[in-house]
Amino acid sequence: MSIVALQRKNGFAIYSQISKLLKEEITTCLKPGECLPSENELAMRFGVNRHTIRHAIEDLVTTGLLERRHGKGTFVLDAPTDYLLGSSTRFTETFESLGKTASNRILRKLVIPARGGVAKRLHLKENEPVVWIETLRLADDKPICIISHFLVQQAFPELLDEYLGGSLHEHLTLRYGLKLRRIESLVSASLPQGDDASLLSMSQNQPVLRVKSVNVDEQSGTPFEYALTRFRADRIQLRVMP
Repeated sequence: MSIVALQRKNGFAIYSQISKLLKEEITTCLKPGECLPSENELAMRFGVNRHTIRHAIEDLVTTGLLERRHGKGTFVLDAPTDYLLGSSTRFTETFESLGKTASNRILRKLVIPARGGVAKRLHLKENEPVVWIETLRLADDKPICIISHFLVQQAFPELLDEYLGGSLHEHLTLRYGLKLRRIESLVSASLPQGDDASLLSMSQNQPVLRVKSVNVDEQSGTPFEYALTRFRADRIQLRVMP
C-alpha cells in the first residue's frame, strides 16, 4: 500500500477519504483472510491520529468488508456467499457444495405452547405444544445464522430427546420418513435481538437478514415446521429463484 496525500479542504471528512482509499486497496491488493496493517501503521501512513483510522475502519466493518478479531487484528472478509432460497434448500448441502465445512450447535431444545404466528402458520390451536429447537449454523467454524425451528410436537413425539445435532431435516426423513418442502419465505432486515449479536460474533448495530419459512410434507402439503432464520447480512446474500 503506497503513501497517499489526503485532501483536507475538499469538504469530505478525512476518515471518509481514508475509508474509500482502504476499500479500493483492499479489493485490489488483499485477499480474504489477510490482515490489515495495524492502526498505528495506518495512522503514520495517512498522517492522522488512531481515532480517525478507527473511524475509517469501522465504516468498512459495518459494510461487511472487514472483521475485527479481538487480540488478533482486522481481517478481510470473504465475499458474501450466495444462498439460494428454494423449495428444498439445505444449509449443510449449500456450504458443502462450496467446499466449506458446515456444522451446527444446538442452543435450546424445549416444548412450548404455540402462540400467534407460530400457531397460525402450523395450523394449530393456540397453546398446542410445539418442539422449539434453536441452532447456531457455522461454515468453516464462522457463524452464519441462527435458526429457530418450531415443529408440531404431536407429529414428532420423540424429537426433543432424539435430535442431537446435524441436519434436522435429514433426521426427520430418516426417523419419521418425512420429507419437507419450503412453500413460503418472508425476508426482512432488522437489528439483532436478544443474544443473537453475541452468538453471531457481530456488532449490535449491524443488520441481520430475517427469513420466516413454512415447510410442509412433500406428499400431503401439511405444515410441520415454521422456521425463523437470522443470517449475518455481511456473509450471506439471498438468491430467490422464481
